[in-house]
Amino acid sequence: MEKKQKTKARSKSAQKSSTEKLNIASAENVKTVNTRGRIFEGIVTKKFSKRIVMEFERMVYVRKYERYARLKTKIHARIFDPLEKEVNVGDLIQVQECRPLSKIIHFVVIKKIKDVSGVNK
Repeated sequence: MEKKQKTKARSKSAQKSSTEKLNIASAENVKTVNTRGRIFEGIVTKKFSKRIVMEFERMVYVRKYERYARLKTKIHARIFDPLEKEVNVGDLIQVQECRPLSKIIHFVVIKKIKDVSGVNK
């Protein structure tokens, strides 16, 4: 009986730590990508088929000069079919970390926040 109780406890804890899943629709089948980790917001700088490049700025304190420096970070993210037509260059989007999908793609586009007209550069 003790063994059964332990397995039940494990299954309940496994249910609590579930992650979000995004569907990748292809011609043959539907694959899912589990998202986990950090979430970033940034502006789309380039758009390719099934992939975008987004860029965001952050302030980092440099101890040597006792000042702040503005650093830009570029992230390559996978964009799925429903969002591909909505997202354009200049839009503000939100991406979340996922498993490595290719050599440079480790993020997935979650949602579009603002249009090109609503984003101030």
